[in-house]
Amino acid sequence: MSEETIKLGPLGQIALTVANLDAAVAFYRDAVGLPFLFAFPNLAFFDCGGVRLMISTPEAGEVVANGATLYFTVSDIQAAYAQLQARGVPFVDAPHAIADMGSYTLWMAFFRDPDGHLLGIMAEVAK
Repeated sequence: MSEETIKLGPLGQIALTVANLDAAVAFYRDAVGLPFLFAFPNLAFFDCGGVRLMISTPEAGEVVANGATLYFTVSDIQAAYAQLQARGVPFVDAPHAIADMGSYTLWMAFFRDPDGHLLGIMAEVAK
């Protein structure tokens, strides 16, 4: 009997644990500007361009984890940086070129949420 090859589909949801759900909701909704979808006790969901972001408080015995970096694409990194900074988003660096990709230059800037999760904005700037 042959084994069927399973193919993974697109990313459907990302989960982050947070210490204070209300503070995290305010940050992602009001400062970052992600569309709020819905909430349940200890859970809140946002739309990240078709991928859900679930933020939740830790289960009993768990701690707030910080292992993944989320990168949000933007069309104009300088404008996005200025707008997010004006909303109080704490950036750890300014937009800067990461790599020359031939037809475009990859730019990024990084910031942290209230729990210290590293997040980034990125843009492919045409030459």
